[in-house]
Amino acid sequence: MNPLTFDTMIASYLLNAGTRQHGLDALAFNELGYQMQSIEELIGKGKNQISMADVDVNTVSWYAAEDADITLRLKEIFEPRLKKEELESIFYDIEMPLIEVLACMERFGVKLDVGLLEKLSDQAAKEIVELEKDIYKLAGEEFNIGSPKQLQQILFVKLNLTSGKRIKTGLSTAAGVLEQLVGEHKIIEKILSYRELTKLQSTYLTALPMLVNTRTGRVHTSYNQTVAATGRLSSTDPNLQNIPIRGHGIGAEVRKAFIAEKGCKLVSIDYSQMELRITAHLSQDKNMMDVFKNKEDIHTNTAAAIFDVLPGEVTDDMRRDAKTINFGVLYGLSSFGLASRIGEVSRSGAKEFIDKYFAQYPDVQMFLENIKAEVNEKGYIRHELGRIRKFPEIRSSQFFIRAAAERAAINFPIQGLQADVLKIAMINIYNEIKGKDDE
Repeated sequence: MNPLTFDTMIASYLLNAGTRQHGLDALAFNELGYQMQSIEELIGKGKNQISMADVDVNTVSWYAAEDADITLRLKEIFEPRLKKEELESIFYDIEMPLIEVLACMERFGVKLDVGLLEKLSDQAAKEIVELEKDIYKLAGEEFNIGSPKQLQQILFVKLNLTSGKRIKTGLSTAAGVLEQLVGEHKIIEKILSYRELTKLQSTYLTALPMLVNTRTGRVHTSYNQTVAATGRLSSTDPNLQNIPIRGHGIGAEVRKAFIAEKGCKLVSIDYSQMELRITAHLSQDKNMMDVFKNKEDIHTNTAAAIFDVLPGEVTDDMRRDAKTINFGVLYGLSSFGLASRIGEVSRSGAKEFIDKYFAQYPDVQMFLENIKAEVNEKGYIRHELGRIRKFPEIRSSQFFIRAAAERAAINFPIQGLQADVLKIAMINIYNEIKGKDDE
């Protein structure tokens, strides 16, 4: 593959990561005021659609030449803008080399143990039937478990359980609400298990085998390079970045269905506590850096600080709450939000946890406050490697919109840098193994 030199979609994405309009038609209209010829004009649509091979050559040539012409014009617009906004390094050193890596990953795909998924699907189906029976018995009647309205009636009217958040259609039966009711009635745990299993069944166990390419015998996802405003990649058809790793026993087995060809091995490479290590690096907080330098557990260390106990006295529940705080703070989580996530803690108690967190890691607080000040002053944030994210909504007259922009800005230097470090690693690994298929 000859190395690509410029991609207008990626250039547009880097310059305006907060929008989704990076396709050629949209860019032609927005940047040049030009309406491109649509594919429907050539081949029609629906039942009257014809093959491109049946279209007149002169007509097709215009369509093809238009694509090339507009692409070149956009390059001439975007190239100087990338230089002006100091995005050349991100563009040429990370995003452009990554195209070849992702194309290769999509082309090769990943082999799937369809037999294992079918076995897990059969097992899940049996467990779902048993859970349905248990739920009906505990409810005292049969009903549509998947219907929020009928579930509301059973839980909050018939069983008179503690109601939570009210929404347009009545009382919420969302997972977060039900999780807070665990222990109040046996039916709650059964419903949560039922939901988890039915989602596993529909999303993975039955869906993945249907997506295996008949020619290659592999699943070929599509990686989206120009969607997430933070710079993160996403994966669709199917989403291979969201395969279960823990939870229900069957869910934890799904990953085992991704296998290597005979005679080969799958290699798993990951960074440990990446977001928190980046936070320690960017904030230069001595206490947090020492945790990692001394190879201690960051969540245990945080738990010891907020619960006023020695590290050896930290319980699993304490560590779990500390983990929620560690990551929640990086997403601008308020005391109200923290209280709702931890449970069994008041808003004032959650505020006390956050205060103790910042007392333990004072330079992290200073770093986050500096980010807030910067986004309010400049309207954008640039992370350490140069990627920028613009926040025009920070100028909004609506407080809640400005607050949401601040929360997103707080996390961008961390999440954005994490995304780019991963991309660099992908490029380096690809260059290391490229051309060594037969070795």
